[in-house]
Amino acid sequence: MASKDSEKLEIMRHSAAHVLAEAVLSIFPEAKFGIGPAIQDGFYYDFDLPRPLTPDDLPVIEAKMREIIAANVPFTRQEVTKEKAKALFAAQPYKLELMDEIPDEKVSLYQEGAFLDLCRGLHVASTGEIGAFKLLSIAGAYWRGDEKRPMLQRVYGVAFDTEKALAEHLKKLDEAAKRDHRKLGKELDLFSLHEEAGPGLVHWHPKGAVIRRIIEDFWKEEHIKRGYDIVYTPHLAKLDLWKTSGHWEFYRDYLYSPMEVEGQEYIIKPMNCLGHILIYKTSHHSYRELPLRYAELGTVYRYERSGVLHGLSRVRGFTQDDAHIFCRFDQLEDEVAGVLDLARFMMDAFGFSG
Repeated sequence: MASKDSEKLEIMRHSAAHVLAEAVLSIFPEAKFGIGPAIQDGFYYDFDLPRPLTPDDLPVIEAKMREIIAANVPFTRQEVTKEKAKALFAAQPYKLELMDEIPDEKVSLYQEGAFLDLCRGLHVASTGEIGAFKLLSIAGAYWRGDEKRPMLQRVYGVAFDTEKALAEHLKKLDEAAKRDHRKLGKELDLFSLHEEAGPGLVHWHPKGAVIRRIIEDFWKEEHIKRGYDIVYTPHLAKLDLWKTSGHWEFYRDYLYSPMEVEGQEYIIKPMNCLGHILIYKTSHHSYRELPLRYAELGTVYRYERSGVLHGLSRVRGFTQDDAHIFCRFDQLEDEVAGVLDLARFMMDAFGFSG
């Protein structure tokens, strides 16, 4: 039953995305459309519009959506050849691109009112079946998630079966906003980020540094209790090392560009594992010495796209709890269990159990 309810809700949310697109089309007839899927708790649609949207636009779009829903317009499906679909969407470059990736000779289209969309479905029978909803925010989103492609405007909304469920969700969002770490970080003078220093690079203020030191001391003491040796590795290393490990080939898009020092290329480290392996390789080890557990609060740097940066949750420089265990095969099961126990302990200690 729960599965059917969830599927029904997803269909309704996807239908709400189409109504959102129709509402935007009525306000901006020259709009270009990206995609509009259902997501957790709601929906979004990406638009290429003649001007940037503002929060003041949301009530206007929302009011138009309510008109469409009140009109109880049916969703109708048609299947046409790709050639005909391309003619219908000749003024919609993003839809044409999506069609080129569909291997079938025919595609399905859905229409409600004045809005026709390329879509696999499913949808509710008519707009009147869409429940309680609210538009929440506007964000930028690169087409296909590629920063080299156009930046579209993404309108987010939430939708539920009943007004009561919607009100409960909005209340939760309001409470979460009050506890937003970006808001609290500023109010409590804990940390800051500065465009002039570079996006995604965190500066810890004295009060935040005290909290961080307490957490780090707790982390070190617990790891030492569990048989870990604390190590420290440099913030950069020769590029050849990352080529040998495969990081350069497989994660190139997330690594900072090399810097040249005395004719050698270096990069700032995206992770700590290579340093730990180099430490291990400095001498021969007897099987009697194993397991060896190296742990580090290692500061690493990764090139995250500016569009995904978010407070402390998504940054370009961060310090991670990192450890590597060198053990015999017959010790593997106990070591895995030990790591899981440590992870659960840490989660519980900071209130993330449940």
